[in-house]
Amino acid sequence: MPRLLVTVCLILASLGAFAQLRLPALLSDNMVLQQNATVKLWGWAGPGEKIKVRVPWSNRVDSVVTSRDATWSLSIPTPAAGGPYTITIQGNTSIQLKNVLIGEVWVCSGQSNMEWSGNHGLKDIKAELPVCADNNIRFFHVPKSTSAYPQDDVQAQWTACDSNVLKSFSAVAYFFGKTLKKNLNVPIGLINTSWGGTAAEVWTPAEAVEQDATLKAAAARLTPSNHWPYHPGYSYNAMIYPLTPFRIAGSIWYQGESNTGTASTYTQLFNTMIGEWRKAWGYDFPFYYVQIAPYHYGPGINGALLREAQTATLQYPRTGMAVITDLVDDTTNIHPQNKHDVGLRLANWALGDTYRKTGLAYKSPVYERMERQKGKIVCYFTNAENGLKTSGGKPAQFFIAGPDKKFVPADVKLEGNKAIVSAKTVKQPEAVRFSFTNSGIGNVFNSAGLPLNPFRTDNWEE
Repeated sequence: MPRLLVTVCLILASLGAFAQLRLPALLSDNMVLQQNATVKLWGWAGPGEKIKVRVPWSNRVDSVVTSRDATWSLSIPTPAAGGPYTITIQGNTSIQLKNVLIGEVWVCSGQSNMEWSGNHGLKDIKAELPVCADNNIRFFHVPKSTSAYPQDDVQAQWTACDSNVLKSFSAVAYFFGKTLKKNLNVPIGLINTSWGGTAAEVWTPAEAVEQDATLKAAAARLTPSNHWPYHPGYSYNAMIYPLTPFRIAGSIWYQGESNTGTASTYTQLFNTMIGEWRKAWGYDFPFYYVQIAPYHYGPGINGALLREAQTATLQYPRTGMAVITDLVDDTTNIHPQNKHDVGLRLANWALGDTYRKTGLAYKSPVYERMERQKGKIVCYFTNAENGLKTSGGKPAQFFIAGPDKKFVPADVKLEGNKAIVSAKTVKQPEAVRFSFTNSGIGNVFNSAGLPLNPFRTDNWEE
């Protein structure tokens, strides 16, 4: 081979090697790293290339050699919340990550009620725009994307909260993050990865759905759409899996409307999805979610059955549910306008349950058990230690039935943590239901003002 050609080849090979250091989008300027944790840094470079990482909060230099498949990763400890910092990652070339904060990082996911932003006309966000600028709240907005196979990166960037970026960012996530920042006084990183209309199957690894006969059959009943994916795993592969190396504090979730047609299997599906996410991240992070709001889903009680399925997931470890039956002003609109209080209730779950803040009431009263007495049924509730009350008038949305399984409006007396339910026309009461319809809005609350969770004492078919 001519000497000139050899020289050119060597130069090109050298240039190629020097141009290969690359990081995923999550590792970029303005990012927030989880505090007091061991976080992973990763990327791509030439095979056999030595990568060094220097962080300003430590005198140590961490290093790793890129594998034969051109990937590298290493783990570093983070300090308590603070910043901004500059992180230097050096191989044959060098990258500096600037304006990095250390704080609390949360993934925010679901369908349209998590996705909804100021661009959808939300008044709560419009009121925030003049005052929302906060360098200690950072956003990472994952674009809508799908894949049949797990991906290793997304196309997004970290940005500080201001009126321009807030307009298109999840309102629920923002109010959640704002409340955390106010109470914890640390930087907050919010990763929004949501897509309106999506069923939980698409956010669950395909193999977890397809290898279970019950979940596979339910997934086959999903209605295809031209506006969102419906194949199991497609959103997970493109919008969740690429995030899993990144250390997070936990996740919030607002979804379920698109699964009302398969409510009978939703608890199993939801528990499976949460478990698969935790397995992918490698630890059991807290998972807080929103119960779907009252809405006219059509005939039947599919909405009530889905809420019941969501309530059952409270038995799954490290979960919490925000009940929002009182935050709806129009049951013909599947997108309730009040996102401020939804975010607040999720944040209170995190503050009380994850961060152990005291003096917070964040759990709605939930049905525990019942006793049949002569002509009456007494229902007992948890999270009602200081009693139950109404927001005005008599307790509404209570129904009672006898052996004929025909429910009629009930008379209700609230005493401490129990409700005494009866009806003159029901001599032998068998079951009680509260707000167990698609669009029923009750008026019973615990002393902290959190609404009573819809429930039924029976397991009858509709």
